[in-house]
Amino acid sequence: MRPARIPRSAHDPHSRPALRAAAGALSAALLAGGALSAAPAASAAPAAPGRAPSYTAGAESGAASVEFVDIPGSGGITLKGNVFTPGGYDGSRKYPVIVLPTSWAMPQIEYIAQAKKLADSGYVVVSYTSRGFWRSGGEIETAGPPDVADVSAVLDWTLANTAADPARIGMAGVSYGAGISLLAAGFDKRIKAVVALSGWADLIESIYSGRTQHRQAAGLLGGLGALTGRPSAELTRTLDDFLASNLDQEDEMIAWGKKRSPATYLNDINANGAAIMMGNAWGDTIFPPNQYAKFYEKLTGPKRLEFRPGDHATAEGLGLLGLPNDTWSNAHRWFDHYLKGDDNGVDREQPVQLKSRSTGGYEGYPTWSAVGAKTDRLALAGNKTINTNIDSGANGGIVLLTNALDQFLKIPPLASIPLLPRSVSAVWQSERYPAEQRVRGTAKLHTTVSSTAESGTGIAYLYDVGPLGIGKLVTNAPFSFHGKTPGQAFGVDLELFSTAYDVPAGHRLALVVDTVDPLYNEHNPRGAKLSLSSPADDPSYVSVPLGEQR
Repeated sequence: MRPARIPRSAHDPHSRPALRAAAGALSAALLAGGALSAAPAASAAPAAPGRAPSYTAGAESGAASVEFVDIPGSGGITLKGNVFTPGGYDGSRKYPVIVLPTSWAMPQIEYIAQAKKLADSGYVVVSYTSRGFWRSGGEIETAGPPDVADVSAVLDWTLANTAADPARIGMAGVSYGAGISLLAAGFDKRIKAVVALSGWADLIESIYSGRTQHRQAAGLLGGLGALTGRPSAELTRTLDDFLASNLDQEDEMIAWGKKRSPATYLNDINANGAAIMMGNAWGDTIFPPNQYAKFYEKLTGPKRLEFRPGDHATAEGLGLLGLPNDTWSNAHRWFDHYLKGDDNGVDREQPVQLKSRSTGGYEGYPTWSAVGAKTDRLALAGNKTINTNIDSGANGGIVLLTNALDQFLKIPPLASIPLLPRSVSAVWQSERYPAEQRVRGTAKLHTTVSSTAESGTGIAYLYDVGPLGIGKLVTNAPFSFHGKTPGQAFGVDLELFSTAYDVPAGHRLALVVDTVDPLYNEHNPRGAKLSLSSPADDPSYVSVPLGEQR
């Protein structure tokens, strides 16, 4: 494998923390995967027609066997993969098949634990390293047309070289593999069921929401790509323009992202009719939940949506190590019903399943729109002017780490609301709530903004504030603007990232707006001031969705 080429943006000082975090996360994942893959003793196996020489584990027992193979991808490249076949296969029958494209920067051993479980329950499972990464050929195309074409090529090879049943084909993946699986469902009618975990439906809304670059997320992806693969020239150029906020290339960047977004091909996905299960974490700092929920609501075939506490891929991460995991258990049930025909009840359950960040309990809903049964409107009265370029102390944390702490230890980002400097942060608080408030869904901010500059950025945070004034972050989202007339007011409507959080009785909600957060790019010129107002004919507010009280 030729040396990885580092994109220019990876040398930017803002990207170095993301690179260091990426290297640590990658090392841990590889160590875990290596331990799993080393478990069975491997024996040499002859190459079948159309296959590269492979190694088979467990072939002489009743356990599922695994072969490491070369798979022809699109455009003449070779994809490194593995095939799990159910134990006792004698060549006389066909099995449902599941194809697993790897996550961004991960090698083909990523899914070994889950692939073995699936094979032990009667599936042929084919996993492959996505093009451009590790020892697979080609360059990183970021789920572009070549990646979608690879899926069809892998399906062709799988049907020709394994015991796969052509009428029972499923796709699944985590993160990058989820996005590729959803895209493929719009282009290959052979795909009957999909499980897409921690993926994206709209790439632009994921990393450019509120017209603001999600700096840490993009830096992490760019750094991991450079460390483990061969970024295409298009990816390198796009990432550099994106992180540098090259507005001359904004239309091209958006077009690049739309081409790689399953939402763009919604009509094709619906026409092909695959049964689609989607899962994500409330605090996903790479692919926030809002864009997944919007896409889910527009699907017309069999569908299921699951949201749980955590950050990117942490809700299903332990399942990749073979540990008990609700996400993967439901994924198996989904495939068992839609590929095997098992009457396991997954189709009769409420299709929207949420796990609260506060209680850890599950709640079922008939639709995403039913999640927030009512709304509480917090008025944002008065005029507030803040200085920019200074972090007030309110922020969303660190990509991957912060929301994982919330998932496992219930420690979200904290801020002392009384001590936030009002010179750089605008703060509004509700009255104390006499009863618990169950925030469910997507809070929305409506306000009027003006700036002393034509460009700027604001970040809105919703906090649960206890009696001592310590705020626990409920949700946040950024917004940016360009080309505005200095001093002239304009409206801002912003969706905060969806969540499920319980505010205890006696607590308040606080809405904080400042201008600096390490998660996002900032577009405020040095010395600029940002003003937020509430005109009488267009009052400002934050609308908080609430579930029914228990």
